[in-house]
Amino acid sequence: MRMTIGDFLIRRLKEVGITEIIGVPGDFNLNWLEQIEAADGIRFVGATNELNAAYAADGYSRSRGVSCLLTTYGVGELSALNGLAGAACEHIPLISIAGSPPLFATEKRWLLHHTLADGNFGNMLESVRPFAAVADRITPMNAVDEIDSAIRAALREKRPVHLQLPSDISHLEITVPDAPLDTSLEPSDPAQLDAVLDALLEEFSAAKNPVLLVDQDAQRHGFLTLFEQLVEKTHLPYALMSSGKALLSEQHPLFLGVYNGAASWPGVQEAVEGADLLFTCTPRFIEVNSGSFSQSISEEHTIDLGDQHVNIHGTHYVGLDTTQVLREFIDRVPTATGEMPAPADNVPEADPFEPHAEAELTHARLWPQLKEFLREGDTIITEAGTSNIGLSAQRMPANVTYINSAIWGSIGYTLPALMGSQMAAPEKRHLLFIGDGSFQLTVQELSTILREQQTPIVFLLNNAGYTIERYILGMDRQYNDIANWKYSELPAVFAANPSMDSYSVRTEGELAEALAAIERSDKSDTGAFVELHLDPKDAPAGLKAFGPMTAEFDYGPRGPRNP
Repeated sequence: MRMTIGDFLIRRLKEVGITEIIGVPGDFNLNWLEQIEAADGIRFVGATNELNAAYAADGYSRSRGVSCLLTTYGVGELSALNGLAGAACEHIPLISIAGSPPLFATEKRWLLHHTLADGNFGNMLESVRPFAAVADRITPMNAVDEIDSAIRAALREKRPVHLQLPSDISHLEITVPDAPLDTSLEPSDPAQLDAVLDALLEEFSAAKNPVLLVDQDAQRHGFLTLFEQLVEKTHLPYALMSSGKALLSEQHPLFLGVYNGAASWPGVQEAVEGADLLFTCTPRFIEVNSGSFSQSISEEHTIDLGDQHVNIHGTHYVGLDTTQVLREFIDRVPTATGEMPAPADNVPEADPFEPHAEAELTHARLWPQLKEFLREGDTIITEAGTSNIGLSAQRMPANVTYINSAIWGSIGYTLPALMGSQMAAPEKRHLLFIGDGSFQLTVQELSTILREQQTPIVFLLNNAGYTIERYILGMDRQYNDIANWKYSELPAVFAANPSMDSYSVRTEGELAEALAAIERSDKSDTGAFVELHLDPKDAPAGLKAFGPMTAEFDYGPRGPRNP
């Protein structure tokens, strides 16, 4: 059939489940925006800047499975690059489209705005390529192949892809396939599948104390439901890495706790490192999820599951769709006999929290109090640093989605990510926990959240600066201070009739009253913005340990330290 290039791109985005395109208009993409405006079943959502749009697209993808970002050439692409790099680091499928100068001007090397005025139209693509599985320019001759291969690569490789769409070609007609885009993985090689299943069954039957260790790639590659089935059928104990927080239920009796090397929950390091068979899913150990590289995982006892490979004690099986491997392994593995083991008692459930009405908020008691507000099925978004460290020590309710930039760790990520995630999953209750320093980096996106009439519950930690930085170095230094805004008044600044109720709390009693009021007004058309006032020198226990350890690593034995 014949179709314009712009309409074909829209059709392909809709076929993979995208109903919103997040971005910023610019003269080189307005032509395609007109086509989006005319299309059914998809819409453009404007963010306040390209970096925020990229963060929002990342959050959208974490809830929907894939997303689309739209920027303009040069200034827009480069402004979004930090967000694309974060998506690449965190293994997030994201389709980035940049409107680019007319094809004739590119080919003639004209000197144009948004360029370096040197006739070089390859430098922007070269800037993006290190952070994208694909980075190319669409032309009328390659449009079908480039669009289809890029979308497949994003979904297959779990990475961003980037396509430049010249402004003078989106309305040109080309011949396009009639069939919807096939995004399925290539089926496993039959001989490899049989070989790996035989090896897996042999290893599992011989194991006395197998353990499953889950990290973020288990979610990216579609393993979670299969892991749940494996756990139920075989009574396989499991631990979560701190970068895989809450991916499987933390309420299940077979949940051992969070593994973080020497900083693991009590007993978890011994259980994971002492397993005679350890299933992993390509964990990436960095200093913050390994207890400063104190992990000790022996390949001799490890079976690593990638999306297209299985590594059994150093023997690599490739040419596999690992979801197919897991399905057939679950079918063949014997069902466990006997009762389900008793839950691990390494993190006992705390008694119901009793607020001390006049007591000022402290991190030691804040997070247990907030934990009781969480529900099954929530989407919980935690900013890198104080919020994530405070909540990561708490056992999450079942079936929560926990969003955090655990490895990339770019502060300010979570407010736009909240917007994108709630757009992709509006039926779920969304809660954001963010510090004041991070909030100030991307605060403009609160206006988009309100414009879209979203109703999240935002907890803003007002501790007058960068608390995590204070504990690393400069506890009393001015460089860790920020301006003290009237945060709880911002929803009314950004919207005449905000879809959020605001609260400003300083004591446990005031927080209890605010949480009770939010529960009472819990309806789909009202969110909440809760400003929590905390001592700038207070922090969760985990952060107090993390700061000096980071200073030791960063600055060496002769470097500066806090007094």
